[in-house]
Amino acid sequence: MIIAVANQKGGVGKTTTALNVSSALAFMGKSTLLIDTDPQAHSTISCVKEPSLYDKSLYDVLVKNDENISNHIVSTTIPGLNIVISKISMAKLEPTLLGEIDGHYRLKDVIEPIRRKYDFIIIDTPPTLGIITLNALVAADAIIIPIQSSYLSLEGTDDLLETIDKVKKVANPNLHILGILITLHDKRTNISRDVVNKIKKVFGKKVFKTIISKSVKLEESPAYKESIFTYAPYSVGSIQYKQVAKEILKRAKN
Repeated sequence: MIIAVANQKGGVGKTTTALNVSSALAFMGKSTLLIDTDPQAHSTISCVKEPSLYDKSLYDVLVKNDENISNHIVSTTIPGLNIVISKISMAKLEPTLLGEIDGHYRLKDVIEPIRRKYDFIIIDTPPTLGIITLNALVAADAIIIPIQSSYLSLEGTDDLLETIDKVKKVANPNLHILGILITLHDKRTNISRDVVNKIKKVFGKKVFKTIISKSVKLEESPAYKESIFTYAPYSVGSIQYKQVAKEILKRAKN
């Protein structure tokens, strides 16, 4: 299954989710590939020892017809997890593909030859609704939307849902929302609790049962190029992301 982790609102734990969901699935024995499409390359920086050693990235695969994505899959510091890295050059993708007739299909086309090699392919996306995110939505079977439990958390969600509907009508009729993941939750505050109730009221059963709490350990682990499962295996973040991965496996079967 190909899953895009997307929300055009920044700071919602999108990369944290993509990285730790991928890691959890890998630890569970699922062959997993993480594709970093964000020009900021936070997923890449968080789990690849020396990204600068690699001359090429996903950008080269998407803009050059003779580049095979298989040649750009690299190992991470996380056991069982591979990645296609991103670099700042991805920022040039928008103007490069603008006006190209197959501009929205590039990622889908390059993934197709390898999709059966993996149980899960997780796509980390930038905090925009530009052509990079559209490529991810066209390529994906499903989408996970992280939403922070804070004031204005649902701001812009309507735009994302509208984009998903448009992609389903035009390019990817099988795309569906696998789940809404509430992140960065502080159960001590009234506003967080109120927002959780609001999100559940809007999205109903699409909301994952597991809620991701604010966690210093989750913030720290990327600096050590570790997933939360090895950096702080008994932490709240580790327990919660394992539960999310179990929910994903269950929903993926349905």
